Formats: sequence, C-alpha cells, structure tokens
Amino acid sequence: MPIYEYKCKDCNKITEIFLKSKDDKETPVCKHCGSKKLTKQISAPGAVIMGNSHPKGTTCCGRTERCDIPPCSSDGTCKR
Repeated sequence: MPIYEYKCKDCNKITEIFLKSKDDKETPVCKHCGSKKLTKQISAPGAVIMGNSHPKGTTCCGRTERCDIPPCSSDGTCKR
C-alpha cells in the first residue's frame, strides 16, 4: 500500500495517507483540521541498508585512511 504525504493549506501540517492503489479516487482529508485543501508532497522512498552502512573503502567516520587509535571502530563509535 503506498503512503502519500499531503500538506494542508489551512493548518500547514503534513498528513500521511495510505491509499489502496494509485488510482484510489478517495479525496484526502487533513487528519489535523479536517480540511480538503491539501497539496501532494514529493517524498523520498524508504530504504533499508543491509550490512555495513558506510561505503566500501572508508572507515566508520567516512575517511579513507584508518584512525590512529586502533581499531578504527570496534565498538561502533568513532574515535575521532
């Protein structure tokens, strides 16, 4: 089910709306004030990073060289 974000023109709050399909004809309503004056927002899709979260060839702090205090990050915290 796609999630769409709408910004209310009356209260300026963002409302997330689950739609059954992109062709759903139901008019979105602001969950905060009940207004139908909403503008669809462009939002980034969610992503899940599997494994190591920093790019290959970099250290935990994003540098290409290793830290002076070995190991660079054994406990998940950067020493720099």
